[in-house]
Order: sequence, then C-alpha cells, then structure tokens
Amino acid sequence: MTINEIKTLLTQEKLPTETITQLAQDPRAGVQKLLVSYQKRQAKLASKKAAFEKRFDYERQFWAKKQVVAGVDEVGRGPLAGPVVTAAVVIDQDFDLIDVNDSKKLSAKKRCELYPKIFEEAVSVAVGLKDAEVIDKVNIYEADRLAMAQAVNNLDCSVDALLVDAMDVPVALPQVKLIKGDAKSNSIAAASIVAKVFRDKLMADYAKIYPEYHFEVNAGYGTKEHLAAIRQYGPSPIHRKTFAPVSEFYQ
Repeated sequence: MTINEIKTLLTQEKLPTETITQLAQDPRAGVQKLLVSYQKRQAKLASKKAAFEKRFDYERQFWAKKQVVAGVDEVGRGPLAGPVVTAAVVIDQDFDLIDVNDSKKLSAKKRCELYPKIFEEAVSVAVGLKDAEVIDKVNIYEADRLAMAQAVNNLDCSVDALLVDAMDVPVALPQVKLIKGDAKSNSIAAASIVAKVFRDKLMADYAKIYPEYHFEVNAGYGTKEHLAAIRQYGPSPIHRKTFAPVSEFYQ
C-alpha cells in the first residue's frame, strides 16, 4: 500500500490486530510515524471511553434496583441578566454519547452538536426556568431550586430518584447530591449541556430585543462591555434588580 492509502486506513476507529502487526513491520519511516499517531489516538479514545463508563457508576446503583434516576443541573446563577435555567435528563444503559461530559469542559460547538443527540438518545429530557423577576423575589438560590423542581416535574416519565449537582431539589424524591456532579455522572453531564445550550440560545434571542447589551456574546454575565452598556443605557427588563451593580439603579 502507498503512504496515502495507509493514512486513509488508519483513520478507522478500530483495525484488526494483524493489520497493526503488518504495519509495524513496514520499514518506511512515514508508515511508522502514521502508526504512532494512530496508537496515540487509540489510547486517547480508550481513556475517554473508560472515563465515560466510570460516569455511569451512580446511575448503575439505581438501575441494579430497576429504578429510574434523573440527572439534574443548572446554569445561570451568576449572570446579571436573564433567567436561571435547569435541566433534568433520564438516560439508560444504551446511552452511548461518549463526548458527553461537564459542559464547562466542552466547546460551544461541541455542546451544540451534542444537544440534539441527547434529546434523541435520552429516555426523557425536560427544562425548568425562573426569570429575573422570580430571582429578585426569592433570591437566586431558591429560584434555582424551584427551576430544578420544575424540570423534574416536566419529565414525561416517572422517576424514582435524582442525581443532583450539589443542590437540594424541593420534590419528594430520594436525592444524591454530588459535588461537581457533572464530572461524575453522565445524566448530570447531559443535563448540564442541555441547560447551557438552552440558556445560550435564549440569551441570543434576547439579544435581538435588547441588542445594546450583546447578550449573544456575554449570555448576561458581567463582562466589561456589558457593564459599560448598563452604565450607558441602564438596566433592561430582564436584568436582575438585586444583583450589583444593577441594584445601584434601584436604590
């Protein structure tokens, strides 16, 4: 085979052992270089798959008891504008999106790629949302909890328990609270991606209504440009009145 043919061959995810053995005996330096790159990719993929399987540990504890468990996560506690958004996701043993991980570890492009796939593969997906008015009324922590409960209640299947990223959801279900749960549980990780992409899309829509704040870029967080826009134009109707420096306009 030519070098280019071997290069194409090595783009496959998995090759027979005998093929790798034959290539290892090829004296051409170019072939050996391609083989080293292939083996590195295989090692990286194996590591990713192992980590993905590890993130099923908590779910398997419930599956072993024939119970349905949902992962719950949120996004948007820190921004100066827009709602807090939560998601609840139920997955099963057939869920195989190995790229699903803590949304903060993924690029915006990868999150957007995974978003529709999660809806396709998950048993059930639901979103909860509490806007700035609710946040100002009950505080961000309580609004977050209410939004999580809303997401759980919006699931179209009944669940026996929740895996939650370091929160207590006000619903009558057993709950396992995990610190950095989106890096420990695939269902929480899937929920973190759904919540993040949903909220980013929502803030991009708000940007069309309030273009001066550039919500499509900052998602409501207090960037330098966002703060400058607040000083110049004042707060918009979706800004959180109890969050500084927005609160300075209401004193």
